[in-house]
Amino acid sequence: MTSNTHLARQLQQLKKHPVDGFSAGLVDESNLFEWEIIIIGPVDSLYEGAILKAKLSFPEEYPLLPPKMTFLTDLWHPSIYNSPDRKGELCISILHPPGDDEWGWEDASERWLPVHSVESILVSVISLLSSDSPCTDSPANVDAAKQVREDPAGYKKTVRRLARKSAEDCWD
Repeated sequence: MTSNTHLARQLQQLKKHPVDGFSAGLVDESNLFEWEIIIIGPVDSLYEGAILKAKLSFPEEYPLLPPKMTFLTDLWHPSIYNSPDRKGELCISILHPPGDDEWGWEDASERWLPVHSVESILVSVISLLSSDSPCTDSPANVDAAKQVREDPAGYKKTVRRLARKSAEDCWD
């Protein structure tokens, strides 16, 4: 099955059977490789009430290789890069290329497998955002990870402020 066919089927499935917590569609109807995502902040989490915009970019080799997910909404989280060159890029195991981790942080079974889908990716992201005390091992955003460990109240305040701002910005 080609990447186009695979992605078209997933998009059709998500339109036919929407999943609570997110919506997905194409950035441009002529390009199946760029998707826009909206995630509703999980209830009873620091992100409750947030409206988070993101982009999924699929490689031509999909589903053999994972897509890249980049948040367009400002977020403060150890697993989301904050550096100018990678701002908003999500760093989680399910989006890492298949095989062994060269640094030994992840098992191959935690990394990308071609059986994963847009739905399984977004369910993983929602699960990640649902935790009030995220993992700080091997962070993408070192400053956020440091704040989680050293100033958890400050971390929570920053996350809640950005979550509220995301909802307000949605109406602008």
